[in-house]
Amino acid sequence: MGNYQLEKHLVRTYPSKEPFYKEQQLAYKLALLASNVPAISQPVKEMVINRIIDNASVAVASLNRSTVIHAREQALAHHRRERGATLFGLPGILVDAQWAAWANGTAVRELDFHD
Repeated sequence: MGNYQLEKHLVRTYPSKEPFYKEQQLAYKLALLASNVPAISQPVKEMVINRIIDNASVAVASLNRSTVIHAREQALAHHRRERGATLFGLPGILVDAQWAAWANGTAVRELDFHD
């Protein structure tokens, strides 16, 4: 395990008249944490590759299930022309990234919910 320190963050709403700088935002702090990735070992790299293959496999296997079809329909309602994200089973169509994450995550978990 790494040498990590627990840090508490105050999360609250801010009225529009109160300054709320990006450095105070939890999303900004999480992005800093995510972008500070330490070097990883070869076994960890191989396991990440295995998880990506596993996720893609179960997602493709679930594409015709009703839950996944409905999640993709929701994502397609948020079509993007530029800088979007693709959906499993629908290459070349870009949708809003958060809706792609919803639909693709639904596809992955539909048959692989035991993880």
